[in-house]
Amino acid sequence: MATSDSKFFNIFSLVIGLLVLITILIFAFARAVGHDLQTAKRTSEARYVSEVDARVTGARVAVAGQDNSALTIQPAAGAAVTAALTLPTDGLSTYETVCGACHAQGIGGAPKAGDKSAWSARIAQGQATLYKHALEGYNGKGGVMPAKGGRTDLTDELVKSAVDHMVGLAK
Repeated sequence: MATSDSKFFNIFSLVIGLLVLITILIFAFARAVGHDLQTAKRTSEARYVSEVDARVTGARVAVAGQDNSALTIQPAAGAAVTAALTLPTDGLSTYETVCGACHAQGIGGAPKAGDKSAWSARIAQGQATLYKHALEGYNGKGGVMPAKGGRTDLTDELVKSAVDHMVGLAK
């Protein structure tokens, strides 16, 4: 490498280094000034202070090695605690709570409830096939359906009555 190239490279590196250092100093200065001004303004705003107070009010701290039984989370007064989802009672309520999630919009290739053209080929396969696909699930070119619509806690009778309801809508 020629001496002029080496000299140019050294000067160029020095200039780039100085520019990077100046940029870092400007960012640090701006952050220090902005932080002080923003903190002072933020802590003096009434809305900010009230939001912090609302989040902190009633805060409890558990201390290791001490009795923290008073910190047990209690359900809200009047809140009903249910261990499981309630089961529908008939075909219509099963359709509305479970089946309608897909069959109302045609999600995953599900035939829309009441669409006679989409249901006619399925109805032609027979009621036993419709029940089988609803109970065991279906995965084919016509779409995808999980067993019992994804609610495995449903009884077979509820699923069958929901199928009967949808078939009734399509006739």
